[in-house]
Formats: sequence, C-alpha cells, structure tokens
Amino acid sequence: MSSDPWGRVDETGTVYVRTADGEQVVGSWQAGSPDEALAYFERKYEGLVVEIGLLEKRVKTTDLSAKDAQTAIDHIREQVDAHHAVGDLEALRGRLDKLVETVDARREERKVQRAKQSDEARHAKEALVVEAEELAQSDQWRAAGERLRALVDTWKGLPRLDRKSDDELWHRFSHARSAFSKRRKAHFASLDAQREEARKTKEKLVAEAESLSASADWGPTAARYRELMADWKAAGRAQREHEDDLWNRFRGAQDVFFAARSSVFAERDAEQTENLKLKEELAEEAEKLVPVQDLKAARAAFRSINERWEAIGHVPRDARPKVEGRMHAVERALQESEETEWRRTNPEARARAEGLTGQLQAAVDKLQGQIESARSAGNASKADKLQKELDGRQALLDQALKGLQEFGG
Repeated sequence: MSSDPWGRVDETGTVYVRTADGEQVVGSWQAGSPDEALAYFERKYEGLVVEIGLLEKRVKTTDLSAKDAQTAIDHIREQVDAHHAVGDLEALRGRLDKLVETVDARREERKVQRAKQSDEARHAKEALVVEAEELAQSDQWRAAGERLRALVDTWKGLPRLDRKSDDELWHRFSHARSAFSKRRKAHFASLDAQREEARKTKEKLVAEAESLSASADWGPTAARYRELMADWKAAGRAQREHEDDLWNRFRGAQDVFFAARSSVFAERDAEQTENLKLKEELAEEAEKLVPVQDLKAARAAFRSINERWEAIGHVPRDARPKVEGRMHAVERALQESEETEWRRTNPEARARAEGLTGQLQAAVDKLQGQIESARSAGNASKADKLQKELDGRQALLDQALKGLQEFGG
C-alpha cells in the first residue's frame, strides 16, 4: 500500500483521492507499482492545473466570449468532479468558481457596454432620421442630396438595434430620402418645362430681332430692341445646349442694327458739327447789331440772318441751347428797342405821362406851401409830417419826369 497527502493506493490497486467529503475512488491501477499509480494520477492533476491556468490567462488577456469561457470551465469542472486525478481538487474547484465570477462580471460589463453602444446607436440613428426629415424639405438640391448620401454611409457604419426599433427608424429615414427625391424630381421636371417654354419664347425674340436688324427706322427700332432685351431677361434661361446659341443670334442681330445706326449717326454728327460752326458765325453776326442804333436797319439785318439760320440743318443737341440762346438774346434786345420807340411816339401814353406829371407837380407845390405855413406858425411837428409826405411825392414826380423824357419831352 502506498499513499501521499492527497491520495493512496490499496492492496487491490484501487487509487483514492482525499476530499472534504471523504475519499473518492480515482481508478484502478494494475500495470505497475503503487507509487507509479499515484504519480500517474498526480500528473493528471497537474494537467488540470495547467489547463485552468491557461483558461484564467485567456479570460484576463483575450476577448474570449463569456459563452466559450463558460463552456471551457464546465469541461474542466466535469474532469475535476469525476475525481480522475490526485491532488487538491477543492483548490481547483475554488479557482474555477472564481473564474466563473470573473466571467460573469465580464459578461455583465459587456452587457452594459452593449446596452450603452445600443443606446448610442439609437440616438445616433434618431439624429440621422431627424436630419434626413429636415433635409427632405430643403430646396438646396445638390447640397441636400450630397448630405443625404453621406447620412446613408454613416447609417451603414452604425450597429443594428433590435429589429423593431431598427426597422421603424430605417422606415422613417428611407421615407425622408424618398420624399426628397420625389420633390427634387418634380422640381427639375418643372424646371425643364420652364426652360422649354423659355426656349420657345427666345426663339420668337430672336426671329424678331433678326427681322429688325436691317431697319433704318433708328429711333423706334432701337426702342423695340430695348423692349426685346427686357422680354429676353424676363423669359428666364433655356436649356444649356440652346441658351448660348440663341443669345449669340439675338446679340448678333442687335449688333448689326446698332453698327449701322452708329455709322449713320457718325455721318450725322459730322454734319451737325459743321452746322454748329455756321450758326455760331451767324450768332456772332447778330450780336453785332446790339446795342441798337438804327432799329429799322437792325430789324432788316436780323431777318436776313434768321433766314440763313433757318436754312442750316440741325446742330448737336447738347450745343443747341447755347447757340439758340445767343440769337434769342439779340431778338429780345430788338424787341425792347421797339417797345421803347413805341412808348416814345405814342400820343396817348405821352398825354397820360404829362397829366400825371402835372398832378404830381401841383401836389408838390401845395405841400411846400403848407410846410412853410406850418413852420411860420411854429408847428414843427406838422411841418415834419408834411415834409415826409412831400419826400414821397417828390420821388414819384422825379420818376414821372424821367418817363416823360423817354417821349422826347
């Protein structure tokens, strides 16, 4: 019979292991000595120790799943519980129990982590849905479309939620994208229709512009071209492949007309510049008639100048007021001379002037007599008052006498 602290072999070759519940049969050994039997089952125990050590290391240092770790623990525990090894089996059970606690704690940590990740993913997907629903109402077609595509890529990178939640959020997200695509499609369909309408309108404008390009009716045609340009801008843009060609035709027609008009106007401007020189010479000739010495001769000379003036064509518009103003000034001087002569030779006017002068002279003489009487009587106050009245009458008399002189009196 052979034994050690954790086991023994009896005389029949039966191997026992000592446990807290008493001795348990490990097996039967008939092939050699009892010491060899104990050594064999002790090696099996050491194998279990090594296996548990390796499992402890894997649990601590790798991402071994809790399920796989528990399967490995159960496999080792079955060997320990089968009592097929000699050694401190209770110590192995203790280590396995601690390992279970570690795995359970790891499982709980991962559960919490998964819950946190799931919650974060839920909030992230909800935020994507809200943004997608806002973008669905946007009219910034390119920017919003690019952003929605980026949101899809972001969505694909997020973890899945439980099927119900994930499907509900995806339905909202997908619906927002579809709504945006539908609105964008409708917008561009409408835009295409508008551009087609613009093309038709501009075709008509081009046709009219080309028909006017040979016109010599400068003013009305230029005004019509301005109206056509306003209509062109109001028509909006046609399709890109038509817009440039239509514009080149439209602009080309205008250029033909305005180039012809410019050529004609250049000739006209040269003619009007020459006309201005001639009229300036006539104005200078007319100005020599002032001041008027001989009204009749001056009138005849002015009529001759005016006839030659009228025979000359137009002058540049900006120079017209000045040169015409010079002629008008001479004409006004002649009119004023005529009015002066008429007043001088008009018998009725002369009689009225002489009558007024006589009345004022009588009033002045009377006031002078009254002033002398007042001063002789010592009434200085009355004399001063009468003197002021006399001053006023004397001023009127002086003015009347001056007017009478114009009649040659």
